[in-house]
Amino acid sequence: MAHDTWYRVDNVAKVFLASANERDTRSFRMTCTLKEDIEENILSEAVKIAAKERPQYQVTILRGVFWHYMEQIDDVPVVTKECERPCPMLIDSKTFGKLHYRVTYFNKRINLDFFHAIADGNGAIEFLNLIVYHYLRLKYPDKIPHLTMTSGASEADLSENSFAHYYSKKKRPTKKKKQRNAYHIRGIKLPYNQIQFMEVHMNVKDVLKKAKENNVSLTSYIASKLMMSIYKDMPVLKRIQPVTISMPVNLRNYYPSNTSRNFFNSVTVSHMFKNTDTFESVATQFQADLKNELTPEAVEDRMYDYEKLEHFFLIRMVPLFIKNPVVNMVTRSVNKKVTAVVSNLGILKVPEELADYIDSYNALCSTSSMFVVCSTFNDKFVLGISSAYKNTRVLRDFIKGLADEGIDITLYSTEVTD
Repeated sequence: MAHDTWYRVDNVAKVFLASANERDTRSFRMTCTLKEDIEENILSEAVKIAAKERPQYQVTILRGVFWHYMEQIDDVPVVTKECERPCPMLIDSKTFGKLHYRVTYFNKRINLDFFHAIADGNGAIEFLNLIVYHYLRLKYPDKIPHLTMTSGASEADLSENSFAHYYSKKKRPTKKKKQRNAYHIRGIKLPYNQIQFMEVHMNVKDVLKKAKENNVSLTSYIASKLMMSIYKDMPVLKRIQPVTISMPVNLRNYYPSNTSRNFFNSVTVSHMFKNTDTFESVATQFQADLKNELTPEAVEDRMYDYEKLEHFFLIRMVPLFIKNPVVNMVTRSVNKKVTAVVSNLGILKVPEELADYIDSYNALCSTSSMFVVCSTFNDKFVLGISSAYKNTRVLRDFIKGLADEGIDITLYSTEVTD
């Protein structure tokens, strides 16, 4: 069956398409862990049903003359038992003309790997929850009622490029302070384009208690702990560089968008360490800086920066084979200004009829440096950590620092090849 439905890729997707590589595949994984082992045949059926409800993800990415674009296809997603690394490459010659997401399972876990050009974390969580709902409804038809799992938005709203929709060229952003290149964790990268993946499980009440003792948010608490661990590992001569944490921001909290595609940008908080710094002083400053970055005016300024090049005629008319290397070069320049990424997905909620069947959620993201994703479900607070470095001193100190606060920790880690 032929489709004439296609979408322009948004401006964030263009960055992911230009910069994906074997290590930083620009993919991310959302995982839902149930309280019982997964049955493959039921999961396969659930994924097929969910796919029909989210045609925005049943697309393949094709190259145009000036930009990539997405075209709907009839591929049926195939469920397999997990057999490769999280966040695999989902945009290469092997995936040409195919879907750019993958559903796998292992024991009690349902994994959804997404190429980031298709959606952000918000859209992926909603899609994963659709899969989980249909899985449980198929398995327990007498116990799971018919539930509304989506916002009820129209197909047009779900497919909207909200960056373009809310862009206003009338606005001129305030003049910003030039950002310095950030400190990068020392040591060589893991061989063969590998990434070390870890899961850190804690009780959210324990972490919130410590955050409140320091009068900061949970995000600021975790990011400041990571910042301090990075600082402790810094050679003395490198301490003239700032430690900079980048944090994705869900723009749906600022604009009335129901898109299932990408709609986020990132804020950064930098700190120039002094010998007199304590965790309390760093966390307090981090909280203040983050609050300034999240004002509606600052968010609007970044929206303008993200979208303005899209509307510049000369850039629009440059062929893709020239544009991609330039986008990649700009991305590398931006990455020089970031030490690590911390993303907080917030409190994940499902209808109470499903909650008793679910143990926890977790998320992981590919990276060329270090990436920490926080997720909360019921009383479980989980960190999904990705690191491209052989050096584990920063992560050891980070996790030990949380444990030393009296927080009970359960740690899971993937193996890497030397």
